[in-house]
Formats: sequence, C-alpha cells, structure tokens
Amino acid sequence: MSDQQPMRVAMVGLGTVGSGVIKILFEQAERITRRAGRPIVVESVVVRDPTKVRSVNLADDLIDTSLDVIEHPDVDVVCELIGGTTTAGDIVRQALQAGKHVVTANKALLCEQGDELFQLAREQKRAIGFEAAVAGGVPIIEAVSQSLSANQITSLEGILNGTSNFILTEMLDRNVSYEDAVANAQKKGYAEADPAMDVDGTDAAQKLTLLAQLAFGTKADLKQFPRQGIDKLDLADLKYADTLGYRIKLLAVARLTGGSLELHTQPTLIRKYQPMADVDDAYNMIELEGDAVGKTWFAGMGAGQMPTASSVVSDLIDLAVGRSQKTFPLLDLWQSQKPLPILPADEIKRRYYLRFHAVDEPGTMAAVANILGENGVSIASCIQHESESSVKTSPKEPKIVPLVLMTHICSEGQMKAADRALLECSRIKKNFLRLPIRD
Repeated sequence: MSDQQPMRVAMVGLGTVGSGVIKILFEQAERITRRAGRPIVVESVVVRDPTKVRSVNLADDLIDTSLDVIEHPDVDVVCELIGGTTTAGDIVRQALQAGKHVVTANKALLCEQGDELFQLAREQKRAIGFEAAVAGGVPIIEAVSQSLSANQITSLEGILNGTSNFILTEMLDRNVSYEDAVANAQKKGYAEADPAMDVDGTDAAQKLTLLAQLAFGTKADLKQFPRQGIDKLDLADLKYADTLGYRIKLLAVARLTGGSLELHTQPTLIRKYQPMADVDDAYNMIELEGDAVGKTWFAGMGAGQMPTASSVVSDLIDLAVGRSQKTFPLLDLWQSQKPLPILPADEIKRRYYLRFHAVDEPGTMAAVANILGENGVSIASCIQHESESSVKTSPKEPKIVPLVLMTHICSEGQMKAADRALLECSRIKKNFLRLPIRD
C-alpha cells in the first residue's frame, strides 16, 4: 500500500455506471492503489433517494443528498454520473470553480457545453476526464488525444453505439423484428426504457463530434451533417444486404476530404470481409487512419455497466498519477488553429442501397430507373422478386413487391433530388429506404 496521501472522490449519481465504479474501487482497492501510486478513496456519494435499493452496499456515512459536498475541502475529484445536461452542467461548473478535477461519462453534456467547460477547467488549472463518454470500455479518447498524437488523423470510422449494434445483431442472427430486438436490448440493460437517442443516431453522432474535435480540431454541430438511425430498418433490409454480401451497421464517419471535414452517422452497408462488418452484439469498433501509422483498429464493449465503469476508474487513476493534469491542457493546442470547414452534405459521394415497395406491373422498374437517371444516378445491381411479404391491398389493385437497387457512386445532392422525384412516383410507396454503402 502506498504511503502517499489518498485521492478523495465525491461521486454524484449511483445508477448503473456509478454502481459499477463503486464495485471496482471497493473490490479492487489494492490493485487500484498499486496502479495509481496512492489510494483512491470514495469520500461521499450524492444520491436523490438514499432509501432506494441498489446493487452495491455503502455505509450510511458515505451517502449524501446535498451537492454541498462537491465543495468540501477534503474532495479532490468529482465524478458526475447522473447524465443529462442541465443539472449535470451545473455540477461540473460548481466542481471546477471549487478547484476540483472532474470525471464524467456524459457525452451529451460535452457535446453541448464542452467548449465552455473545458475553458473553465483550464482557467482553474484543473482537468476533465471523459474516456467513458465514447465507446464504453474502449480507450479511444486516449488513443486519439495521446497515443496517436504524432499523426495527422486522416480518417475515423466507427460503430459507436453498442445498443444499436446489439439490436441489428439480434434482428439478423435471431430472425426477429426491430421491435422485438429493442425489447431484448432493454431486458439486457443495453437500452433505456426510451431508447430514442440510441436508435435515432443521436448518441453516435454526439460521440462522433467529440472524436472529430479531438482528431481534427473542428467543432461540429449535429445539424451540420447527415444523421440517420436504425429505427426505420426492417429485418428484410438486413437480409437483402446479406444476400448482396454486406452487413448493415450504424456507422459514424469523420474524414478529410479535399481540405474539408466529411461527417455523417447513418446505417451503412459494409462488405462482409471488412473488420467492421464482423462486430456484433453490444461491441464497438473504431478504425483510425493516420498519416504515419496507417490504419489501426480499437474494439470492445460499447455498452453496459462494467465496461463504462472501467473507463471512469481509468480516468481516476490518471488523475491520481498526474497524467491528466499534464495532458488535458494540451488537448486542443496541437490541433490546427484554423478549424476545417464541414463538407456540405450534398457534396458527400458514395454508393447507395435503395429499397422500395413497388407496384408489380410492367414499366415500374423503367420508371424508377428513369427518375434516377435523370438525376445522374446509375444502377449497379437489382433484386426484384416475389416474397412472402408481397401485399395486395384489394382485388382491384396490383400486388406490391419489394424492389432493391444498388447504385454506382453519386453525390448526396443527386440522391436528394432523386428522392423528391421518387416521392411523386405513383408506382412506388412513399416509405422507401435509402442507405449509404461502404465498399
């Protein structure tokens, strides 16, 4: 055991992640002390309801309901683990202004208020640890900000939301509907009661903006780039992609393109032989490419109690050792002083997957091909056949069948123009789906 002064921690929040942090700190105290060079001691845990039954047992004198403990002179570090952006933001500001370091897993807060909070931390000569805010237990923040700092990152692509990846895996592997897969994710604790931010792409997009700022020195707003979730996917789409030699993954992308920064977060078809296509369940994977190192891959659990808690405790150890105090002030300084322009969405170029519910009659395929051709979009392949899901709404109406097309490379702007024309086409239903392809 170290004879150095312990680092004392005040935790705010004792939910899933907070309970995991307590488990690691209490059950592995000797190992943590050895690696931190001194004990890491939980001074107080602030909760809303002290009578609530939890998965960890704490002595009564460690439980508090007042945020005043944040400013206690014996506290060195405040762990913000409540989520949200309003109260959480106030807690982080209060802690920094009181001269405390901060550790958080709150990507939404950093995405919304990160610039302000980071600046306040630097003014107070304090550090913010946020490894747990992106990719659960995968140490990607350290990799981008420190381990690969000799490189100019040229491309960053990743599966950043473990919940969505679990749902897609469940759908394809177990042959279940989207709704059933979401229910399974909730039962396993991967999805919240309201999974909207996971399944609509918001969570992955927030994480992408944090990584893009670290890798490219450019702050992006979620409104500046395409964001699409998995909530409009059918099981049939995953099966069509499989037939064509692809897997569908919610892919977040940031890459240098002709002096601009290309950003998007969308369900994407990825060829089966690529590493990203084989990432299943709640795992995350990030592919980074640097001008010196080339391509590197980082993978691990992106959801769940203990992987996220692992990253929180890692930040606490870095603070205890003193690493964070040295590296945090440099996070932005080695980046380009002039932020890169965000590539307009209409200028993004790639291939696309299109799935329609089309009228089964002569001329339908020609009509769709004509609309695409008029907008500069050419067809690379097509699947058009009968299926068990074919629908005939009445004896007088034609049968509706699935029609799947793969395009050659074109721009997002060309596809948007085609979308508008396709919405006016009477031969297809309006609820068609368009996804990008990563070859």
